[in-house]
Amino acid sequence: MSPFRLYINIDHVATVRQARRTDEPDPVDAALRAERAGADGITAHLREDRRHMQDADIVALRERLTKPFNLELATSEDIVALACRLRPWQATLVPERREEVTTEGGLNLDRPAPIAPAIGRLADAGCRVSLFIDPEPAAIRAAHRLGVPAIELHTGRYAHTWRRDDAALRQLTDATALARDLGLDVHAGHGLTYDNVTPVAAIAGIEELNIGHSVVSRAVLVGIDRAVSEMAALVRAARVDPDLRHP
Repeated sequence: MSPFRLYINIDHVATVRQARRTDEPDPVDAALRAERAGADGITAHLREDRRHMQDADIVALRERLTKPFNLELATSEDIVALACRLRPWQATLVPERREEVTTEGGLNLDRPAPIAPAIGRLADAGCRVSLFIDPEPAAIRAAHRLGVPAIELHTGRYAHTWRRDDAALRQLTDATALARDLGLDVHAGHGLTYDNVTPVAAIAGIEELNIGHSVVSRAVLVGIDRAVSEMAALVRAARVDPDLRHP
C-alpha cells in the first residue's frame, strides 16, 4: 500500500470567483499555496456545466502543480478528451446531475457503459483511474471487474450521521477491507470536516482523503496556508494514534 495522502480539492475557490465572473480568488494560486502548506496532492472537478472550475484552470493546474493532480470528471466526451490530452496523474470518474448542488452519491456501475470506455481511454493516456462509488459491496466488486486500480468511497452518509451513530463508519471500514482484499487502493471523500475527519482518516486501508469545502471555508477565516496545515495535522495524527479513531 502507498503512503497515506491528503489531497485538497480547490473547486470552491473557483466558486467564489465565478460568483462575480472575475479573476479572483485564483484557484491555481490556492492550489500552489496548499501544496506548500502540506497537501500531498490537489483535486479539482471540471463539471459539465463549468459552474466553478474552467478548462483554463485545469490546464494551468496541470502545468504549474509540483505534486500529483487528481482530476475529477464525468464521462462527457469533451472533458474526457481534455483529460487524455493533459494526462493528470489521476483521473477520478464521478457521477453528475445538473440540478444537484454537489455530488450526491457514487457511480451506478450496474450498467458499465459509458464508464468502461472512458476508463479505457484514460488508462491508455497514462492516467491512474479511480471510480467514485458508494461504500457498498456490489459497487466495490463492480469496480474491481472494471479493472481500475483504485476507488474513492463516498463518505456522504457518514458526514450526515456521524453525530448520531457510527453505523456509517462501520460501513466504510467494512468496504475498505473488502476493497483491499480485492487488491484495490482505497480513497475516501465527501463532506469531511475538521470535526468528523479523524475516525475516517484512522481507518486501516484508506490511503487517500480528498477534502475541499471544509478547508476552503476555513481558509476564508484564517487563510489557505493555515487551513491546509491544520487539516493535515488532524489526519496525520489519526494515522498514528488509534485512540483518535472515535470522537
